[in-house]
Amino acid sequence: MTKKLTCYLFTILTGLISFQSVSLESSFKGLADFRFYYVDSNTANSYLNGGYGKFRYDHGSGIAIGQLGAQWHVDFNSNWSSTIVGNAFVNKDNEALGITEAYISYKGLPNKQGWRIKSKLGIFYPVVSLENIATAWSTPYTLTSSSLNNWLGEEFRNTGASLTIEKLGKFTHSKHNFSIDFSLFQNNDTAGAMLTWHGWTIGSRQTLLGETLPVQYFPARKTTLAKQAAESDPFKELDHRSGYHLAGNWKYANKFKLNLGYYDNNAKEGLVEQGQYTWTTDFTHLGLKYRFAKEWELLGQHMRGRTYMTSPTRVIVVDADYKNTFVILRHFWNKHHIALRFEDFSVTDRDLTWGDNNNENGQAWALAYRYKFKRNQFIITEFNWIDSTRPARWYVGQQQDKIERQLQLGYRIYF
Repeated sequence: MTKKLTCYLFTILTGLISFQSVSLESSFKGLADFRFYYVDSNTANSYLNGGYGKFRYDHGSGIAIGQLGAQWHVDFNSNWSSTIVGNAFVNKDNEALGITEAYISYKGLPNKQGWRIKSKLGIFYPVVSLENIATAWSTPYTLTSSSLNNWLGEEFRNTGASLTIEKLGKFTHSKHNFSIDFSLFQNNDTAGAMLTWHGWTIGSRQTLLGETLPVQYFPARKTTLAKQAAESDPFKELDHRSGYHLAGNWKYANKFKLNLGYYDNNAKEGLVEQGQYTWTTDFTHLGLKYRFAKEWELLGQHMRGRTYMTSPTRVIVVDADYKNTFVILRHFWNKHHIALRFEDFSVTDRDLTWGDNNNENGQAWALAYRYKFKRNQFIITEFNWIDSTRPARWYVGQQQDKIERQLQLGYRIYF
């Protein structure tokens, strides 16, 4: 963990304690998610354990704590508040406990026309996901996140400040709400490394602050990329300059929501420190949510971008374009909920580095059924199917074109 990140955490935690000592109100939200899983990936290890498996778990079966999430919120007054989010993930192959977000918020009071200002200072997710909207950045629709949002949870966290200008329609008898969010951040200079080297993945695992991630094997790690560390630090600051993210939102009543944005980590080329290189990464994103009938909703997101890494002499070593689209159709009635998700994704390798083929394309399906048997308690079962072509699997003696399957049965409680 960098000194700057440690300072941010210390400032936020101190603020939390100070706010709590004089606060008017504090609240706590939690999530407990327990699962049985079976993964059929032809003996492949999970991407979380340095393999080319597309799922969170290794090939085989087991019992896991899918997520233990805790979200503590303290209101200092009508404008200021603090939030800290912790998560734990436990299974036989991988376990971790720590903080995923920590920030101080300001929310101004709306004027007569419905305009107000909001801001954040600390460590928080960029305003991208329309899927991971529940406690501790979980998704309420399925047991797994889409590959697009799984990547956000793995390599992205804004350490900095955001400013949001919001227009609330109800103050002028309108059903339309608008907002623009602008963030400046640091500690995301290596974002793009994991997507490039293991490709798009499907899971429900968020990287904790201070955690590092294993880099998959490929021959270039013994030659051109011999100085690359064995693990990537996704929240590393190397160039001491800020990236930025701009996002706009439009919401119509409770029927339609549109999100559009652009992200750029603005990383300086050619820097390396203790085996961690700067990756210049940017993307545009578009999302929509549409409730077209009383018990039916459509949700989708699209992302397109580029990430590249250079040597200290500014020679491009890794260069990749990427894109991802997913759509969720959900139907809910009484105590029942069904969600069907389709994904299409790709990575296009643009460099000529020997022994580092990062090309990939694939599609994935997920079908999840959820039953509410008590207040805030759910039984969820989900089946995942993913068909992907990735030439880099040849480096470890696996088929380049592979179909992987996963079946999960989970018990989830929100409190």
